[in-house]
Amino acid sequence: MKWRRALVLPPLAAIFGVLVWGYTGLPEFGTRIGEYGNLINQHVGAQRHITNYVTAVMFDYRGLDTMVEEFILFTAVMGLVLLLRSGRDAAEQRPRDVVTSDAVRTVGGTLAPVLLLFGLWVITFGYITPGGGFQGGVIASAGALMLWAAGSYRHFRRLTPSTLLDATEGLGAAAYVAVGFLGLTAGAAFLTNTMPLGSAGTLASSGTIAALNWAAGIEVTAAFVLIYHEFIEEYVQPKAER
Repeated sequence: MKWRRALVLPPLAAIFGVLVWGYTGLPEFGTRIGEYGNLINQHVGAQRHITNYVTAVMFDYRGLDTMVEEFILFTAVMGLVLLLRSGRDAAEQRPRDVVTSDAVRTVGGTLAPVLLLFGLWVITFGYITPGGGFQGGVIASAGALMLWAAGSYRHFRRLTPSTLLDATEGLGAAAYVAVGFLGLTAGAAFLTNTMPLGSAGTLASSGTIAALNWAAGIEVTAAFVLIYHEFIEEYVQPKAER
């Protein structure tokens, strides 16, 4: 143990020193955007008819990078599901995990629809106001998690079936790629924004950005609910056996 600590301290100190050096060298907040940021601020509104410039960068100017990030999440969740399901005995009957606290039941039951609707709102308006498919997907999935907090594991599983979630996650990832192929069918590059741009500030704006935003929102929502499924079952089954 002493040798291990002696070996790990120098690299940890070096990493800490690099982080301190990097953070202290950052410019003051609001003083410098950079050339890339200046170009985005000057041209993205006219080029893409969008009011949320961050979403324009994510789902258009660097849409290929975002697709890779989405598939990283997709692959990670599929790996988690395969690992946990293969190492778990199939239960003929789901264990009971009834919530006995009235306060938890009331708060969870109230938050479930609120979080779901708020998450859908963040996805829907993600290219008009701050938000987007990734953020809204996480929020919407939290609404599903509240079903477990307010009721039981059985209620959670019944309202969020694994088969449907598996298909939905795959559909979200496939939809992103399908929108990318629209550019190829129009004779342009993959993920080129070829749909009508519409009027900025409306839901019918930004072209393919809106479609890619929804594809990411669907995939992220299903992915996180699948994560909750697997970890909650890992928690509930041993607890029920005890």
